[in-house]
Amino acid sequence: MIELKSPAELDRMRVTGAFVADVLADLRTKAEVGVNLLDLEHHTRSRLRERGAESCYWDYAPSFGRGPFRNTVCLSVNDAVLHGLPHDYLLRDGDVLSIDLAVSIDGWVADAAVTVVVGSPREADLRLVRATEEALAAAVAAMRPGHRLGDVSAAIGAVAEAHGYEVNTEFGGHGLGRTMHEDPHVPNVGRRGRGLPLRPGTTLALEPWFTAGSARIVTDPDGWTLRSADGSRTAHSEHTVAVTEDGPVILTA
Repeated sequence: MIELKSPAELDRMRVTGAFVADVLADLRTKAEVGVNLLDLEHHTRSRLRERGAESCYWDYAPSFGRGPFRNTVCLSVNDAVLHGLPHDYLLRDGDVLSIDLAVSIDGWVADAAVTVVVGSPREADLRLVRATEEALAAAVAAMRPGHRLGDVSAAIGAVAEAHGYEVNTEFGGHGLGRTMHEDPHVPNVGRRGRGLPLRPGTTLALEPWFTAGSARIVTDPDGWTLRSADGSRTAHSEHTVAVTEDGPVILTA
């Protein structure tokens, strides 16, 4: 079931979204050479505790993971792209770090992710990150009344194709609102004009993620961290977006 949110409910989601955006911006500045991933995790815990926010990841135990997840933020480095477990690792010059944060405040959820290159970037890594950001912007632009879910997915897939990246269809975006994962699933490739009609009040987490090589992924022994099967680098960008009568609104801006 898909719940359409009222303008007042979107305002409450926007409060959560603003906090998520602020924490992500904070973590970007702290992601420097020599910083331990566990320090970023503990900083996130402090920010959530100070705000009275709840992590949507803590105790998260879906069928695909080895739960429960006992961290507040996903930190995925280099060939890891999703669900990266914070662990004892010092960031190195040139590392690609994806930071994914989902939070609930007063019962309303927002979810967003950014990818940063630590220290001295490689041009190939910057191109990969920019491609996910471009795909996210294209997906957001497609979130208009009268469009369909396939228009959103196709917008992401078109950017991937233009940059020469394959698309993995196992994990994509999702609905959200009162919980982190609600219907519908949002694939990162699709056909225009197909699928669920987008109506005002629809809220989706759009999250294009690409690998520089094969789109096939493997799971670490930790049961959570997803990596490119060929060891190629990865990137992930995400926003929580609402459909309104006036067009798309990014709630995690």
